Amino acid sequence: MTLTLLLLGFVIGMRHAVETDHVAAVASLATHSNSVRDTIKQGAAWGLGHTLTLFLFGSVVLVLDLMMPERMAQILEFMVGLMLVGLGVDVLRRLVRDKIHFHVHHHDDGEVHFHAHSHNGQRQHDPEQHQHQHPKGFPIRALVVGLVHGMAGSAALILLTLQTVASPLLGLLYIALFGVGSMLGMAILSVIIAIPLRYSAHGMTWLHNGLQIVIGFVTVGVGAMLVYQIGWQEHLIF
Repeated sequence: MTLTLLLLGFVIGMRHAVETDHVAAVASLATHSNSVRDTIKQGAAWGLGHTLTLFLFGSVVLVLDLMMPERMAQILEFMVGLMLVGLGVDVLRRLVRDKIHFHVHHHDDGEVHFHAHSHNGQRQHDPEQHQHQHPKGFPIRALVVGLVHGMAGSAALILLTLQTVASPLLGLLYIALFGVGSMLGMAILSVIIAIPLRYSAHGMTWLHNGLQIVIGFVTVGVGAMLVYQIGWQEHLIF
């Protein structure tokens, strides 16, 4: 029975990763990526941040036998809405600001990837501008977005955990496996998002830009709906 509950937590975590606001956030982050590998790193970093805050909040609540106030949960959800609006606007802002087109690059080690390239402010297309350095290091931006999402989702998860398990230790294991499931689910989703972005770069700049426009507007729309629902319908502001 215990093993079944823990497995259920893992499966629910994978399902949780593909909720609308999560997909919108990671899709907007994917527009900053230059390859499928980079997009997977973005998704994994989001999942790590999401899991860290879920586990931190869950640990405090389960060990100290507390509950998150409803108003606090509303404020966190409202913050997620504002964050999504900002992410979507940033995608659209970069498309408007930069004259972006895309090139496929072949490296000496055999790796092939696409590169988003701007000629904003240039009168002529200079091939030398295509020389570039790939960003190194951990995707902090995606981690922070995941941290915020984890805080907002912790209240509902903790309530579900309390209704499902009988002891704090089992509850922490449940939350941990839920988090691992959400990380795996988001990594898989990142691949699905990255593939059309990756292959639309092969001479189809119009399609790639179109996909980013859709991602930007959808992300803004999802965020605006959250802001309206929490701020007005649930009377957080009015």
